[in-house]
Amino acid sequence: MMKRSHVRYAAALALLASTAVARADGLTVFDWAGYEDPAFHPAYVEKHGGSPDFSFFGDEDEAFQKLTSGYKADVAHPCSQSVTKWRDAGLLKPLDTAKLTNWNDTMPGFQAMKDLMTSADGTAWFIPFEWGNTVLTYRADKIKPEEVTSLKAFADPKFKDRVSIGDNVDDAYALASLVMGLKDWSAMTDEQFKAASAFLREVHKNVRMYWTDNTDISGAMASGEVDLAWAWNETVTTLKGDNVDAAINRDTSEGLSTWVCGYVALKSGTGDEAKMYDYLNAVTDPAVSPYLVDSWGYGHGNGKGMASVAPDVLAAAGYDNLDKFTANTLFQSPVPVELKQKMIAEFEKIKAGY
Repeated sequence: MMKRSHVRYAAALALLASTAVARADGLTVFDWAGYEDPAFHPAYVEKHGGSPDFSFFGDEDEAFQKLTSGYKADVAHPCSQSVTKWRDAGLLKPLDTAKLTNWNDTMPGFQAMKDLMTSADGTAWFIPFEWGNTVLTYRADKIKPEEVTSLKAFADPKFKDRVSIGDNVDDAYALASLVMGLKDWSAMTDEQFKAASAFLREVHKNVRMYWTDNTDISGAMASGEVDLAWAWNETVTTLKGDNVDAAINRDTSEGLSTWVCGYVALKSGTGDEAKMYDYLNAVTDPAVSPYLVDSWGYGHGNGKGMASVAPDVLAAAGYDNLDKFTANTLFQSPVPVELKQKMIAEFEKIKAGY
């Protein structure tokens, strides 16, 4: 169960899972439930005879609150939008890239994300593990492909009460930023922010529901309640698995959005540092890429590993042309705290109809 799709399920499993995997390893990983899967870190298991200790959080806000309240762990698994916030709150310690075997093999698009892997002074804070997309998704038996060649379709009055976007400020403003022609939202001006918010207000007029996880949106689309969604790439996989005629359009005129999640070193950690780097090297090992893509439908942060995945598997996941893919995407890189606060406040107003 991956973090972006089953947050509530993960939260419900946290206590059970944390008890099940505790083994006094000397290294504690603070993670989303499901990521204790040994197939994500086989080299660590081989070297140390088992997995590290795991404890779990339900979402990143919960994780942040717990860490700032004194909870201690060695490694944590935030997504790109949280890295700057966690660093500025003093939760992180720098990574020693000389000890990260796969650091230079990180996919180039992620290396270029402003203030993600490194800060302006060159200090390294984050190493990507997995990534996925938010993309235009539709019921192909109800909507013609030519009707959804642009992301502006979400605001088209003909789709009134047939639209859903996530109850997620990052995905919402990624959609609006793309419509505004932005691929780097970190430098959004006040005028662009106003225009993006105005677009989301137009989308709100069509929204049937704001979904919270893949179960919500796939169920709504399967039942016919929603025909057009701004959803994660796994939604269409779920629908097709249930024999629902669904499709995605990665090639809209404005593009799609990509989120990136990975691992950070926590300042509160007291575990074995050598084991910490063994774990970070294990999860970014290129040998993990085929499993992550084929079994979970997500991309791996290791570029060499992604290149080693069988072409048919990459094609099935939509990652067969990574150069084309990355050229037309908005990466959800960290944004300034002030801008993020504005986004959160404005999105709440939009959802309330103001």
